[in-house]
Amino acid sequence: MKLSNKTYDFLKWVALIALPAFQVFWLTVGKVWDFPYLTEIGATIGATGLFIAALLGLSSKNFTDGAVIPEEEKSLADDWDEPLEGGEEE
Repeated sequence: MKLSNKTYDFLKWVALIALPAFQVFWLTVGKVWDFPYLTEIGATIGATGLFIAALLGLSSKNFTDGAVIPEEEKSLADDWDEPLEGGEEE
């Protein structure tokens, strides 16, 4: 399944911003107003955000594993394997 950039960005915002913020809001306001099933719903919100974030991380990894890296970027990545000047390689 392919996600458009817009869909990916929206789901990333939901997982990393909206759900954690709503979880804190729910737990805080719920404690003040004595909402029923406070902990259960708060944990479900957090687990949902984590699940979406994990799926997006997997999607991102699969996308970058299949990506074609331009030659100039490959040479920059290869430089990271070389030891620093004056340092010894272990």
